[in-house]
Amino acid sequence: MKKERIKTFTTAITAGKHKGKKIEIPNIATTRSSKSIVKESLFNTLQFEIIDKNFVEVFAGSGSIGLEALSRGAKECYFIEYNKTAFTYLQENTRRIDPLKSHLIYGDSFEKFSIVYEMIKKSREKTYFYFDPPFFTRKGMDDIYDKTITLIKTIEAAVCQMVIIEHISTLNMPDKIGTLSQIKQKKFGKSTISYYMPKEQQECA
Repeated sequence: MKKERIKTFTTAITAGKHKGKKIEIPNIATTRSSKSIVKESLFNTLQFEIIDKNFVEVFAGSGSIGLEALSRGAKECYFIEYNKTAFTYLQENTRRIDPLKSHLIYGDSFEKFSIVYEMIKKSREKTYFYFDPPFFTRKGMDDIYDKTITLIKTIEAAVCQMVIIEHISTLNMPDKIGTLSQIKQKKFGKSTISYYMPKEQQECA
């Protein structure tokens, strides 16, 4: 895909083997970088638990969260992104930083998630799923959180280490989604991160 001429900004990987490497992010409506304070809090929560675990960034954008996870020791990372411009930047970022452990899927996250999920099931590895659906609404996206929750309900406890959802703070997230229960929630202004785990994972935590 040919890269459009568009304004970009950069963020950097904050820790691990790729610390300091730059991630390019296109300045488009559907793509935004998670605030540094949000990212720091997320990985302070996960810490060393993600080492040798799979990580899925469902609404990947430029891949800043998944690439941070790889830098900190995640085994493999799966990225799903539907915007052509964002996907082009995602390709370049993963190619430059960690191409061998990055698996890119182009297309609608709701339609392509099952492809990644089947790959995860075959790997038989416990997996972290990170959902950061776009905050804005436009035609066809008014129900994006309902669709996201419905998608999360399909995740089986056997393959799930944790589900993390970054969402608009005005949204009241349920205590339970399918087989998963909310274990933690942290607010950062307009953004909130909610964490969910299967019961058996909570007992081991």
